[in-house]
Amino acid sequence: MTDRLVVDNNVFEIQWHWQKNNNLPALIFLHEGLGCVQMWKTFPERLAKETGCNAFVFSRLGYGRSGTCSLPWKTNFMHTQALTVLPKVLAKAGIQDYILIGHSDGGSIALIFAGSPHAAGISGVITEAAHVFCEPVTLASIQAARHAYLTGTLKEKLVRYHGKNTDTAFWGWNDAWLHPKFVHWNITKYLCRIQVPVLAVQGKDDPYGTPQQLTAIKTGVQDCETQHIKNCGHVPHHEQPDLVLARMAAFIKKHLQ
Repeated sequence: MTDRLVVDNNVFEIQWHWQKNNNLPALIFLHEGLGCVQMWKTFPERLAKETGCNAFVFSRLGYGRSGTCSLPWKTNFMHTQALTVLPKVLAKAGIQDYILIGHSDGGSIALIFAGSPHAAGISGVITEAAHVFCEPVTLASIQAARHAYLTGTLKEKLVRYHGKNTDTAFWGWNDAWLHPKFVHWNITKYLCRIQVPVLAVQGKDDPYGTPQQLTAIKTGVQDCETQHIKNCGHVPHHEQPDLVLARMAAFIKKHLQ
């Protein structure tokens, strides 16, 4: 079951997975560029049970069952999500102690937030397939997604999750990434400002990014672990769920001690 959180008159779709020990940091799940609450499936609940932490999942505006937003999105839309929207969502939800878990765009948002002055209360960051700069392989895959949306079955698949938000979610993400200025997008300056442990994972077969993304995160963050996962593409928590669950849980438990 999902619930609603109203922030500045905007409705966000949210989901809590409550555990018994409320003294632990909450796990905050930040979805990918075409994701939403429902697309995480059972993974947040499983990780919450494994760690004893409450889990909070939400859909950004224009996604899932959240309210809509206007198009086009600016090329700094991930900065806006990290520096303006996320702090307000956390405050309205009453979350003061937390670990961010971000997938793809959500991972980039998590890194920007963690390297900003808003990060009071954060105790760790986990990213999956995060980007910290723009690569040709990423743009090629996003262009392929555009073709699949216009001529294939991608739109039909996304409608099941996003309903009336489907076009907003897709074109907001796709047009921003394919904007000519996006080739200059780079968030590496935030990495050295992160003061908490980071775990960065990526599939070895990820069509949206090369291992240079992991290398940049490892190099830039003071306390960082990385894992490059075999037989895995862009969605490690679905493609290698048991391995990813165990790796994330171990990281979280290690830093809760």
